[in-house]
Amino acid sequence: MAAKTSRSAKNSPAYRCTECGWITVKWVGRCPECQAWGTVEESGAAVARTTAAAKVTSPALRIAEVDARAADFTTTGVGEMDRVLGGGLVPGAVLLLAGEPGVGKSSLLLDVAARTARAGGRTVLYVTGEESAAQVKLRAERIGAHADTLYLTAETDLSQALGQVEALSPSLLVVDSVQTLSSPEVDGSAGGVSQVREVAASLIASAKERGMTTLLVGHVTKDGSIAGPRLLEHLVDVVLQFEGERHSRLRLLRAVKNRYGPTDEVGCFDLSEAGIVELTDPSGLFMSRTKEPVSGTCICVTLEGRRPLVAEVQALVAETGNSQPRRATSGLDGARVSMLLAVLQQRARMSLAKDDSYVATVGGVKLSEPAVDLAVALAVASAKSGTPLPERLIAFGEVGLAGEVRPVPGIGRRISEAARIGFTHAVVPASPDGPGPLPAGFRVKEVSTLAEALQIFF
Repeated sequence: MAAKTSRSAKNSPAYRCTECGWITVKWVGRCPECQAWGTVEESGAAVARTTAAAKVTSPALRIAEVDARAADFTTTGVGEMDRVLGGGLVPGAVLLLAGEPGVGKSSLLLDVAARTARAGGRTVLYVTGEESAAQVKLRAERIGAHADTLYLTAETDLSQALGQVEALSPSLLVVDSVQTLSSPEVDGSAGGVSQVREVAASLIASAKERGMTTLLVGHVTKDGSIAGPRLLEHLVDVVLQFEGERHSRLRLLRAVKNRYGPTDEVGCFDLSEAGIVELTDPSGLFMSRTKEPVSGTCICVTLEGRRPLVAEVQALVAETGNSQPRRATSGLDGARVSMLLAVLQQRARMSLAKDDSYVATVGGVKLSEPAVDLAVALAVASAKSGTPLPERLIAFGEVGLAGEVRPVPGIGRRISEAARIGFTHAVVPASPDGPGPLPAGFRVKEVSTLAEALQIFF
């Protein structure tokens, strides 16, 4: 009888997920860590290792003895970015800024680097792997990002970039981008999973050791997610998303992850030939300028994080001879607009089955908050009847399938922002506590159903 042989754990193959780095000894079609399909590949032999306890070199401290001043904020010089970060940059923090190509990531970080260098003469190192130093200088001249202590270097080798950090000891390091750097000691091309993991780990270790704030630029995939392993988002302290339409000047900065501040703030910027300019009051960008009232328009107040923004919703309803009417949206969720059209037809007895419906926002802003529902419904009703809504009127509230208008958070903040812009009337959801204290001369009409809101104007 032949003796049975078995492979040891040292010689058995290992399988690694190319998306998140999860390791297993058995192949699976779907990674249980990141839920990605077809990303588990054989990566060599699995070696079982254990780590023995080492002698403690820096003993643990009581939490009361930890010096919290090491994590104090330092302003970036850009107010909108400080708002999103919760106060500014933290020494030793690593931030990842992601966005689509051409959205303005490099211009924003170059401006931040120059402002930081000018504030107290701090040393800032800008490492570019996508452009030459001359190209970066041309952009700096165009947007006015100059400073005596701002250093530029064009490197794609990780060891060379770390050598520059060793020589200059900067207080701020900007890497554009993390997918362009590669380490000669790791297999794979630049931008691969192994290379991105090694580059990020080395930069993070250097940042924590030196107390150096590090800003990393990250590429995004076709679906808008950050390219590379998901482990990259877990390693960094802050993940920022820079958004904007290619044909619009408006840019929005959001914090997806923030260990030092909130994640419900948004920063507004204007992309122009002079670079990235912060917008402290962007509400005027999202409203049209017409001398006479026009049917099919309604103003709403949406909350982007904790910031109220006044935006305009426009609707156009036109009779069609096609058997299947068209439903088109821009800046709004198409599925939610279709739902509102069905609610208008079923609950408000508004005939829309033979009409094409077009609903859009002004200024390229994207409105995804349910509080926009009431404004969309009123705009469609105004377009259908041909009756303009009153001037200086705003409306907001969530509309349900039963035709009810549900309360939304921040009613007082929305009304205060509308009054500051110059509006005097509002249609809001009815709530047990009421709308709260109102600005002088401001009138509010509370409604509990969509039919009640439509009866006011039509």
